[in-house]
Amino acid sequence: MNYLKPGVWALSLLAAASVFAAEPVSVSIDTSKPGPVINKDIYGQFAEHLGSGIYGGLWVGPNSRIPNTKGWRNDVVGALKAMHVPLVRWPGGCFADEYHWKDGIGARDKRPVKVNTNWGGVEESNAVGTHEFFDLVEMLGADAYVNGNLGTGSAQEMSEWIEYMTSDSKSTLANLRRKNGRDKPFKVAYFAIGNEAWGCGGNMSPEHYADLYRNVETFLRAPAPYRPKMIASGGNDNDVSWSDVLSKQLKRQTDGISFHYYTIPTGKWEVKGAATGFAEQEWISTLANTLRMEQHMQRNSAAMDKHDPEKKLGLFVDEWGTWYDVEKGTNAGFLFQQNTLRDALVAALNFNIFHAHADRVRMTNIAQMVNVLQAMIITDKDKMLLTPTYHAFEMYVPFQNATFLPLTLSNNREYALDGASIPEISATAARATDGKVYLALVNTNPRQPADVAISLPGQQVQAVRGRVLTAAAMDAHNTFAAPQAVKPAPFSAKAVDGKLSVQIPAKSVVVVAVE
Repeated sequence: MNYLKPGVWALSLLAAASVFAAEPVSVSIDTSKPGPVINKDIYGQFAEHLGSGIYGGLWVGPNSRIPNTKGWRNDVVGALKAMHVPLVRWPGGCFADEYHWKDGIGARDKRPVKVNTNWGGVEESNAVGTHEFFDLVEMLGADAYVNGNLGTGSAQEMSEWIEYMTSDSKSTLANLRRKNGRDKPFKVAYFAIGNEAWGCGGNMSPEHYADLYRNVETFLRAPAPYRPKMIASGGNDNDVSWSDVLSKQLKRQTDGISFHYYTIPTGKWEVKGAATGFAEQEWISTLANTLRMEQHMQRNSAAMDKHDPEKKLGLFVDEWGTWYDVEKGTNAGFLFQQNTLRDALVAALNFNIFHAHADRVRMTNIAQMVNVLQAMIITDKDKMLLTPTYHAFEMYVPFQNATFLPLTLSNNREYALDGASIPEISATAARATDGKVYLALVNTNPRQPADVAISLPGQQVQAVRGRVLTAAAMDAHNTFAAPQAVKPAPFSAKAVDGKLSVQIPAKSVVVVAVE
């Protein structure tokens, strides 16, 4: 595999008609009509007890030879901090509905060993429990999203967990937390009642789940300063009945409704497609399938608008990302897959969609953070590498808590292959907390660069400066032998005669500040 060595993509506008063979795509950013704030939690992460997503990938224990702090790998934590992870969801996923929180407190050598029946049938040591998880999020400077056990748990069990985590009283549970090493309450930003209740969380109807949710939520009492936002487990794919029923029946008892959607190249769960070595047909099918997220956001938002026109409820996409066939020679229950440039484009395309729906979409969690599905980081014993998806997340950091700015795309062409077609350019813009306007562009065409003219009506654009992520091959990826084969490179352009045009390389993600 030959990879494109990162270089400096410095571009400038050349004179008039000789510059472009075709009229450029026009991106016009309207700074006079600021939209909603893009919640930082749209860039949330997900760590489930699944394969080496936690054990080995994140947690090695305090006695490991791998440098760690309180059992968490220093190299991985440092990389995640650099990515400005705002939120982590734990302990699942499907694992959440078989997790009993009391198994994960107290002396680690006395905790019960269980079997992870969802993921590989391996032993679950419970070495990582409530206190360890909060050590991690506090080291990251992130918020905590805790998923409660509705499937095999009870209202009492979840109520006691909330009390254990959030009570500042002298109750028996609060004192047990203190005995286990934590004096002051933990900060729980979000708490979900169950997960995928339509499937692994209990095979329920939305109406039955709504009844259970109302019952459980009634008993999840926490003091006002520590009360988490409550999340109802919603639907997936094209089923909007969950968003419809739950927004109608639970709007006074929940802060938001979850939604799950995974991008599969073939669209078939039985044979999903390979993570590497794929043909261009699977490149375009993957991107076309991930762009269906736009339709899902529209349909679920419309269902919620019927009962919540003020948009008080959030739509939380707390599982999303690519799902391929597992790598050969690995445990099928561990969901390990390689991560390529294609995954970086998938991430960026979804970011752009989430920004456009920031009035309703206020939190998402990519699946998953380390070693599982569309991971940010891959580890092997003491080695670690950053994936192209990691770099996409890191490049988009300026959009966290930025103010969405509407833009107009004109002359956008279609990238087409064998009867399939998608827009060639995807774009999003926002004014960041540093006051600068940022623009992100994705070129979905793996063969052709795209010329793009950038303007801010009423303002003169001087230049753009930022970074580009691309490579020579569609399936370019980082390995332990070549851990920096795919990484961002500088990108800049200056205006000529008050006009600015840039060339966006084939199969690339570009994020720039507009000056």
